[in-house]
Amino acid sequence: MAKQKVSIVGAGTAGALLAKNLAKLGIRVVVYDRKYKPGSPQMASGILSIRGLESLKINYKKAVTNTLYGARVHAGKSILKILSEKPQAHVVDRQALNEICIEEAKEAGAEFVLGKQIGSNELNELSRESIVVGADGAVSTVAKHFGLSGKTTYILTYRAEYEWPNEEKSVDIFFDNRVSPGFFSWIAPVSKDVIELATGIDARFGNAKFAFEKFVKAYALDIAKKKPIRAYASIIPLISKKRIVDERRGVLLVGDAAGQVKASTGGGVILGGNAAIIAAWAIKENLERNAPLNSYEKAFYKKFGVDLLLHRLIHRVYSSLDTKGMEIAINIMNAVGIGEFLSKHGDMDSPSLIIKRFLHMSR
Repeated sequence: MAKQKVSIVGAGTAGALLAKNLAKLGIRVVVYDRKYKPGSPQMASGILSIRGLESLKINYKKAVTNTLYGARVHAGKSILKILSEKPQAHVVDRQALNEICIEEAKEAGAEFVLGKQIGSNELNELSRESIVVGADGAVSTVAKHFGLSGKTTYILTYRAEYEWPNEEKSVDIFFDNRVSPGFFSWIAPVSKDVIELATGIDARFGNAKFAFEKFVKAYALDIAKKKPIRAYASIIPLISKKRIVDERRGVLLVGDAAGQVKASTGGGVILGGNAAIIAAWAIKENLERNAPLNSYEKAFYKKFGVDLLLHRLIHRVYSSLDTKGMEIAINIMNAVGIGEFLSKHGDMDSPSLIIKRFLHMSR
């Protein structure tokens, strides 16, 4: 008997967006999450490109806490300034954004079962009667259970927010392999009254909290006597291209569970959200015309595969350099005008678009 509904495990942004789009297409969808309040506590930074947010077709503006015009990239004594005259990104409250996505999904007709842990027995039962979607994060139970786990490198982050009046409209990024091996640290203005300090490291190199303390001591503002408003650790999966569909059993993955993350920055909201939109149409075609679910995987990699590869390449390059090497790289980029070019033509989501713009200008 053909499956007539969709069960989504995980009510994060990707899962809720998929539920919304499926419900709008008239498909019965039930979303399960182990938390009674998905997305809480907030455990990830929320610096998202404006172009990317618009592509998700959600009413995100109530979640915006600040608007950014670019970044300053630091290594040693060198700084690469990528500062635009136009707004490039919003800082969003990720918990508020998640709540907006869930509310829009409910309004479209999606059902939510919260506070329910889904284990192996439940997954077997759900897969007999419905298409199962794993939207359950970096350490996905669905991916593991159905053998869709790929080779994964994890980035561990630790971040804290402090009351700190500021007028900043850009983020400061610090490359220093002595502090944040395999990744970087940053200072971001969450709002006019709050700043975020954070550090990420390759999980093979130790403890993110310890790296954060080293970063604060070496670079950050004087916060020794300040208590954070909130502080927490998180995990980001950097996964090489992997299978995200099990055609035979009717299972697919979206978001962090599918490794839909920019390896260069660790951001996954925009990629995962767009994947959810693609997946919704593939599921509709499967249920109505028995079209292969694998069309989702093919469509996703056709649209985003090159950018995922370029993000991995960028990460591989900067993670292989020590601080002096990054300092030299920034000096070279400054000398040839890379900062100015990126200020005018950069795109934080799409390295391939930057390359296309560069080639167009070079003609």
